[in-house]
Amino acid sequence: MSAKGLDSADIRQALDDLAREGLQSDARFAEVFVRSRIARGQGPVKIRVDMAQRGIDESLMALAFESEAPDWKELASQALAKRFDSPGSTPRDRAKRERFLAGRGFEFEQVRHAIRHAWPEGTR
Repeated sequence: MSAKGLDSADIRQALDDLAREGLQSDARFAEVFVRSRIARGQGPVKIRVDMAQRGIDESLMALAFESEAPDWKELASQALAKRFDSPGSTPRDRAKRERFLAGRGFEFEQVRHAIRHAWPEGTR
């Protein structure tokens, strides 16, 4: 019995029926999930972790990322510029910006790129 009082066999049967009718698709879910997380300004590391927590297997993740094929460096730059108006004037300020992007799930190279390119030349 599940927490909602439904039999797990009934749940499994209902999901199988939906999949057979094309109304439930893990691949489609993975694509929509990646797209929505990109729109939120999240990076690939965080998105992969969140997908794995939801039981999406690595092959479906790879297909979903491939179908979106975002420019992660540009997305990191956009997220950073949206949150901060400059790269900061002190090492502490710059570290804060780096932690922000790392927390969003961007990889080291994407963070470094964003720090260098998120703002117009005059604000750096």
